[in-house]
Amino acid sequence: MGKGFFLSKAVAVTCVVAAIGAAATIIALSVVYAQEKSKNEAAPQSTAGPSTAGPSTAGPSTAGPSTAGPSTAGPTTPSTPKEPWQRYRLPDSLAPVSYNVTLWPRLEPDAFGLFIFTGHSTVVFRCVNETDLIIIHSNKLNFTSFEGHLAKLRGLSGEAAPGLKTTWLETLTQYLVVQLNGPLKANSTYELFTEFVGELADDLGGFYRSEYLEDGVEKVVATTQMQPTDARKAFPCFDEPAMKAVFHMTLIHPHETVALSNSTDPVNITVNGQNWIQTSFEPTEIMSTYLLAFVVSDFTFISSPPGADVLIRIWARRKAIDEGQGAYALEKTGPILAFFENYYNSSYPLSKSDQIALPDFSAGAMENWGLITYRETALLYNPAVSSNGDKEWVATVISHELAHMWFGNLVTTRWWNDLWLNEGFATYVSYLGAHFAEPTWNMKDLIVLNEIVGVMSVDALASSHPLSSKEEDVLTPEQISELFDSITYSKGAAVLRMLSEFITETVFSKGLHTYLEEFKYNNIVYTDLWKHLQMAVDNANIKLPYSVEVIMNRWILQMGFPVVTINTQTGKITQKHFLLDPDSVVDRPSEFNYEWFVPINWIKTGGVEQQSWLLNKEDTNTNMILAADDWLVANINTKGFYRVNYDSVNWERLLAKLSSQHQLIPVINRAQLIDDAFNLARAKMVDTTLALRTTKFLKSEVEYMPWETARRNLNYFYLMFDRSKVYGPMQAYWKQQVTPLFNHFKEITVNWTKIPEKHTDQYNQVNAISMACSTGVKGCNELTTGWFKEWENNPTNNTISPNLKSTVYCSAIAAGGAKEWDFAWSMFKNSTIAAEADKLMSALSCTKQPWLLNRYLEYCLDPKKIRKQDATSTILSIASNPIGQPLVWDFVRAKWDHIFNDYGGGSFSFGGLISGLTKRFSSEFEYKQLLQFKEDNAGQLGSATTALEQALERTKANMKWVAENEKQVLDWFTSEGSTPN
Repeated sequence: MGKGFFLSKAVAVTCVVAAIGAAATIIALSVVYAQEKSKNEAAPQSTAGPSTAGPSTAGPSTAGPSTAGPSTAGPTTPSTPKEPWQRYRLPDSLAPVSYNVTLWPRLEPDAFGLFIFTGHSTVVFRCVNETDLIIIHSNKLNFTSFEGHLAKLRGLSGEAAPGLKTTWLETLTQYLVVQLNGPLKANSTYELFTEFVGELADDLGGFYRSEYLEDGVEKVVATTQMQPTDARKAFPCFDEPAMKAVFHMTLIHPHETVALSNSTDPVNITVNGQNWIQTSFEPTEIMSTYLLAFVVSDFTFISSPPGADVLIRIWARRKAIDEGQGAYALEKTGPILAFFENYYNSSYPLSKSDQIALPDFSAGAMENWGLITYRETALLYNPAVSSNGDKEWVATVISHELAHMWFGNLVTTRWWNDLWLNEGFATYVSYLGAHFAEPTWNMKDLIVLNEIVGVMSVDALASSHPLSSKEEDVLTPEQISELFDSITYSKGAAVLRMLSEFITETVFSKGLHTYLEEFKYNNIVYTDLWKHLQMAVDNANIKLPYSVEVIMNRWILQMGFPVVTINTQTGKITQKHFLLDPDSVVDRPSEFNYEWFVPINWIKTGGVEQQSWLLNKEDTNTNMILAADDWLVANINTKGFYRVNYDSVNWERLLAKLSSQHQLIPVINRAQLIDDAFNLARAKMVDTTLALRTTKFLKSEVEYMPWETARRNLNYFYLMFDRSKVYGPMQAYWKQQVTPLFNHFKEITVNWTKIPEKHTDQYNQVNAISMACSTGVKGCNELTTGWFKEWENNPTNNTISPNLKSTVYCSAIAAGGAKEWDFAWSMFKNSTIAAEADKLMSALSCTKQPWLLNRYLEYCLDPKKIRKQDATSTILSIASNPIGQPLVWDFVRAKWDHIFNDYGGGSFSFGGLISGLTKRFSSEFEYKQLLQFKEDNAGQLGSATTALEQALERTKANMKWVAENEKQVLDWFTSEGSTPN
């Protein structure tokens, strides 16, 4: 941070452009803003043409507006846009060069109870094509009126600017429109000046406020989240990724606070006699609006040693920093940055990397260039309280965000339809960076569990979508927000990992280097990456059946993935589009007819790995024909994004090998066999009993990945049957299977007194206790309730192992009543460590008391009890409880208007809310309820629109599956659950 210096009041006022105005001015602004806010909430405006700016409010000039006149709504925008301002994409007539923005957030409410910010902005832009219109994004800002107009325009370099004819706010498409009396000249440069006021709301988007308590004192942070379309809520801007520019940011803030932004070396000016500082930052690199960030807080930091090549600082609440919660992030950021510099063969583009943990943040983290913002749980780690899962989350999220510093920030996709390339890539390489930082964790394998297994169940729906969409299909903010889903992140990661595997990681890395060099500070489409990877492939003399682009187009431009069926008796291999519900109708056409170019690798009877390509719908490979005692496993280590089915002879041999010598099959493939079998059974390609038989060997298995895969797949059975007669025999079988695992961990931890050494063993210990307690294994519930009781008796000394807290808290609260729930709620409210608060928040949903769950649901919509960022996840936790699920469904339907308007149709987690709370639906009655919900809320689903279609499809599939499988599942569990160990 640059040195502050003091000026006389007269000079300072000039420098700040009269930033500290009279109190009367602020009151006037607040009155008008409050009127506008009330009016907009009552009736959202949509104009189809010019409207008249309101009258000026008298008062001295400020850094924000001295006026805030409302605009008049025009007629509704027609469904087929005719005018440029009715289209959601900016015209190509103007290109920004730089912004000079001053913002002044008020960290205390005014006399009307409003938190506001005021500001002014000058954008310099070049006219690319002659036009008499300036269209620039603006949302929820009220503007100063200058002689009846909402902006001022001036020409640069001696160029005269045409006069302003009229200006208005186009609410639906979120524009400030300036119509001119004459055209702007091509290749000439102009600047547009605006003054404005906005609300520093708690909506987690744009320039917003976050509140927290520290030592009983309520504090306010002003912070930002611009991605994807909320920079326009902070100041008028050309808010599209390709509209890159340089930003000169200035923040006005109280003396006791610090201001941060993307760039470094701020200059601070204190106004003598006033409690304000003006902090001006160095110009940013040329960058997209969605990567802009600024924060005003009283946080403190820890940093890298003096003289380091890159200044690294970890910012957080003072208490969190004092407790050492930022130390792990600081320790790992430098090595991960160094890893990516080596991986890309490209130096880190900036001089500093600030990372800040925010009490309120909608996403996990955001890759703002030079100032990365995080949820507290994604950056802070306290070894005394946080689990190994918390630690892994911090490492992988930091790695994900740092990967973006090059891939996404230095080189940026042209439009949001290629978001998958940005997020899928960062998700994939985040595991490489985390592996470098923590080489004993096995992170390169855990990507299979954390990303690939889960997203395959989504991509197997007929309502899935391709990774890359057409630009014209992604226009509105809601459509853009819908793309932030598991297909974009996890499938994107899976197919890029597959590509890296078949061209080799070394060649993949070399292609990335030349790609970044050619396109740095510019924008791309996904084919630009394919061209550079092809160059690297050619230089390395790697032989592929087709070009990188031709191969990958089949994975990028059509949804879904294949199931590859291998007949080990004949060597015949076939592929077909895998659908969880084989009767579902795929109405999305594909130019490739849902066929893929599939890289296949396999082993026979534990031999060396072999490789080939499946390039047609069917083929024959005689190398896959088995001798009498051989067995074959394909898709080794799940390198490819496809499922594998076998002939019945090979399935039986694999089941026999799992029962006798399961270690001879690679651990990832033991997990894969379970996952493929269960999903193939749901698709009616194998018997459900075959899938269930893949779990029989687990009584001899101690590795995490097979157990976790089985647990997730059996979770589907619990969702379908936990309210039916299948439940009892199913519980008896799982009790029988998990008892040896429970005893194994009891032994290696010396009666639960030690922590397992292996990272994945620590995870599996949690599985062992959780499943043992839920199935009634002797001694388990006594163990967990005993630990919880000790804590209740001595609240200041929690001796429960951090790794075990989630399952212990849940088990004890489920076994208890109001006393245990109220104790956990009290500890949640008093927790100063986000990871601990998250565990308690989740565990509170485990109670079996309906009245407690209903009370908890009401808390979810009270931000003073449950933060807005946590409301969706808490509601879903309650819905995952079979007692809570119908309560949540009733609650969400009754409160939908409030939820939709309070959390916004563009919220990242909105689709997840619908998806999560309907996953148990499996009856005609529930299906009809979903249809009714869709009808009742037509036009008010926002980013949940696709998720609702998927929920309807999933419910239909569940109904069919239950009807067809309930009897045989009941018979199988009854038979196996009564078998002695």
